Amino acid sequence: MPPPTKKSFPLRLDPALYAALERAAAADFRSVNAEVEVLLREALARRGIKLAPADPPRRGRPPKEPAKG
Repeated sequence: MPPPTKKSFPLRLDPALYAALERAAAADFRSVNAEVEVLLREALARRGIKLAPADPPRRGRPPKEPAKG
């Protein structure tokens, strides 16, 4: 199994804050995790902290492997 490409860590949130995140994520058709990441990137950008662009998600089928034999 390849190593994870993202750092994971536990995060404790007030239930009302989590509910607001769920609503915002649903409105943007994102997971709560993706919504938190977007909000953190926006907040850092407002503070002038530059980050490398996020890798776009891989979509679609994997490429076909050439036939062997």
